[in-house]
Amino acid sequence: MNPLSTYKTISANKATATKCWYVVDADGQTLGRMSSQIAMIIRGKNKPSFTPHVDCGDNVIVINAEKVVLTGQKMENKEYLRHTGYPGGQRSTLAKNVRPEKLVEMAIKGMLPKNRLGRKLFHNLFVYEGTTHPHEAQQPKELKFDN
Repeated sequence: MNPLSTYKTISANKATATKCWYVVDADGQTLGRMSSQIAMIIRGKNKPSFTPHVDCGDNVIVINAEKVVLTGQKMENKEYLRHTGYPGGQRSTLAKNVRPEKLVEMAIKGMLPKNRLGRKLFHNLFVYEGTTHPHEAQQPKELKFDN
C-alpha cells in the first residue's frame, strides 16, 4: 500500500473558512498593482486552504482612495466604457471624472470571477475616500504592499 494514499485533500467550506479583516492605505499606491494584490486576498488565494468554489477570502478595507496613483497620462486619457442596453447607447467617461472610490472598486471587481461567487466576493471590499472607516469593531490588521 502506498503511504501517500492515506492523505486526503481537505476542501474549505463556509463553516471552516477563517476570515480576517485587513485595512490597506492607498496613499501613493499604483492602482493596478494594489488592486491585483487586494483581489488575490479577497479571493483567498494567499491561504493554504484556498478552495476555488468557496468564499474563503478575507475582508479588505481600502482607505485614502483619493490618493491612488495612475501612471503616465492615464488620469487624462483612460476611458471607461459602459452600455445602456439600447442601440447607440455606448457611453464613455474619463478616469479624471470618476470618483476615486469607484476607480478602485472597478479595478478590483474586474479582477474577480465573473459569476455568482465573484459578485459575493465583491461584498468583502470596502473603499473609503478619507482615512476614517466605520469598521473599527472588526479590529482590522494593517496590510502593506511593497510597490
